[in-house]
Amino acid sequence: MSDTRPLPSIGPHRLTSRVILAPMAGVTDRPFRALCRQLGAGLVVGEMLTADPALWNTRKSRLRMDHCGEPGPRAVQIAGGDAEMLATAARLNAEQGAEIIDINMGCPAKKVCNKAAGSALLRDESLVAEILEAVVKAVDIPVTLKIRTGWCADSNNAVRVARLAEDNGIQALAVHGRHRQQRYTGDAEYDTIAEVVSSVQIPVFANGDITSADKACAVLDYTGANAVMIGRGAQGNPWIFREIDHYLRYGEKLAAPDMTERCGVLGGHLKALHAFYGEHMGVRIARKHLGWYLDGDNRLDDASRRQLRATFNGLDNVQSQLDFIDELFRHDPADAPTRVARVVAHHGTRAA
Repeated sequence: MSDTRPLPSIGPHRLTSRVILAPMAGVTDRPFRALCRQLGAGLVVGEMLTADPALWNTRKSRLRMDHCGEPGPRAVQIAGGDAEMLATAARLNAEQGAEIIDINMGCPAKKVCNKAAGSALLRDESLVAEILEAVVKAVDIPVTLKIRTGWCADSNNAVRVARLAEDNGIQALAVHGRHRQQRYTGDAEYDTIAEVVSSVQIPVFANGDITSADKACAVLDYTGANAVMIGRGAQGNPWIFREIDHYLRYGEKLAAPDMTERCGVLGGHLKALHAFYGEHMGVRIARKHLGWYLDGDNRLDDASRRQLRATFNGLDNVQSQLDFIDELFRHDPADAPTRVARVVAHHGTRAA
């Protein structure tokens, strides 16, 4: 059954689909955002950026802040534990073209939580309210918030935090269905997300373990959320946005991308990485993406994936990586063992 509800809005920005790319450090760079938007994401959010402007002069931060040529709305996620610093970061990003500011209160990483940022903030609701109020007052663009269900199983406070968010002017809320101590283990739970949806009037986006059109539809039906947010499910599978969007609109499933499209998308993604980062960094960053694409290719067994990943990781220049992709997808997928052996033999020699 198709979803006939109006598409959600964040302030003046109407989403183009009910599927959102979650911010992921080291993943949702400009090339990946562009690809996911092209394949149906209704909103894409940049990589988490520290709220401390003194750290923005590093190459990593400059690249994370690069939204050159991107269509709107440009959404920037900031992370920190000091209300005044977060407000300043929001204002500076707005001055540089951000159209939505997202506050991170969901990251479970130790290096973030140890600085009383990310999901660690959920332990201090008064500080949460202080931060939300300061950031919303600092800018005249929409501010959104991403949270988890709580810090641990005994402190599930997502509903209270959601109400604080609404009271302090947050215009949309994403909820990951795990508490911080779970990190990414176990299964996401959606009961808390459903409680949040019923407790506030602002749009709520459901996040966690959504890896297919069927799952997205089931989560939206169960929680009543306005959209789904896809994180790890998009790694190596940017087509997930198109597949979910089509299913929600028309109630029918799209065919999986064929070999020609997979080759074109992966080759285009690698070229964009090389152009954005330069050859030295681009070649290295391409390796993790290739690994994710291989993980998502059900034509390959685990041994083949390991062989291909090891071979690709030995390639150290742009052209050899592009040749690898061309060779990998050129042959009949029904003859996967021969195809893999040919690619490994050819490009393994080049890597050596």
